[in-house]
Amino acid sequence: MIRGSCLCSAIKFTILCEPKAVTACHCRMCQKHHGASFAVFGSVPKTQLSIDEGKGLLASYNSSNAIYRQFCQKCGSSLFWFGSEEYSDWISIALSSLDDTYTVERIKHIHKASKVCWLAKLGRDL
Repeated sequence: MIRGSCLCSAIKFTILCEPKAVTACHCRMCQKHHGASFAVFGSVPKTQLSIDEGKGLLASYNSSNAIYRQFCQKCGSSLFWFGSEEYSDWISIALSSLDDTYTVERIKHIHKASKVCWLAKLGRDL
């Protein structure tokens, strides 16, 4: 089990299995949703995510086609996205929202064509 929460801790959740398919997404929607150069998500079957507190504070935004992005109404933390036709039973969790340590074995970078031009200036030893 891996616990996570939003910035204000009004929403607390538990992932009941290790995330699969960890991706760093460089698309413009993820950049804007996170206010960062990219977002890192880990995916789990929807049945493996438990919203323990603050479910009523989850807001959803339909960002494209059937994709919904969820965030805390109180603090604005980006938490989840779901709605992929190919993986309709899965939800992706922003790994930056995890409170417990989770060691990622492999990260796949996607939508690299949208990668911000200044990312390389940050250096490799972040």
